[in-house]
Amino acid sequence: MAVSTGSVIVPDWHKSPEGKEYLATILRKNKRKFFGLIERPVLPPQMAADTASYKIFVSGKSGVGKTAMVAKLAGLEVPSAHHETTGIQTTTVYWPAKLRDSGRALIFRFHFWDCGEAALKKFDHILPACKEKADGILFLFSFTDRSSFDDLPSQISRVTEGSENFVKIVIGSKFDQFMHTDVTERDLAEFRRAWRLPVLRMKSVNGPRLADGQTLDGRAGLAHVAHVLNGLAEHLWYQDQVMAGIVPAPQPGTEETSLC
Repeated sequence: MAVSTGSVIVPDWHKSPEGKEYLATILRKNKRKFFGLIERPVLPPQMAADTASYKIFVSGKSGVGKTAMVAKLAGLEVPSAHHETTGIQTTTVYWPAKLRDSGRALIFRFHFWDCGEAALKKFDHILPACKEKADGILFLFSFTDRSSFDDLPSQISRVTEGSENFVKIVIGSKFDQFMHTDVTERDLAEFRRAWRLPVLRMKSVNGPRLADGQTLDGRAGLAHVAHVLNGLAEHLWYQDQVMAGIVPAPQPGTEETSLC
């Protein structure tokens, strides 16, 4: 699906006075709120907004930073060392956004499914479970691991086999170590031309902390990942509109826009 940045979601709305009011529903004294499976942000009556829920499978080689990425999106501590995820780990992240065409605020609920590579290889039922009723798949590579980038084509083909109706987004992790990258801008440009998929960049370190020096600054942390959350919201909502026949399907051969 071809989506140009800002065509569906107002990209900097979270910085506006109105956007900050909605953002406050997922913060408590500048700390991120954490929501269980049946919990959701509580909005005052004058800020009523519908919730759009999506299941997202996180795919990638062991060690590329899948768990760290989800932790950063959720406002949790990024692990300081790599530990293989055992089984399936699920995390719910809420993100308020504003639709460009209607001007309507919407709460996006992203339900991330993260699974260790070893578990996927050992148990045949894990991958089907992760893909079942999924709306999107995030394919991760690490800027510091060339092999994880080279593996993307086979990974995408393998994971999406038999299922085409997924939003597919590629995320390059460990962008904070870009000075030591094994993947060049030319590599990314060639990949986008060949696969017509959006490519996002994401740092894999903790963001700023509050005055106590211990607690992560929730508002600052959200600012660091807003481009990823908006990119997800944009592509998932656009796919829903296409599937519902509200907007025309993209023309074959249209190149995806990179959301950096």
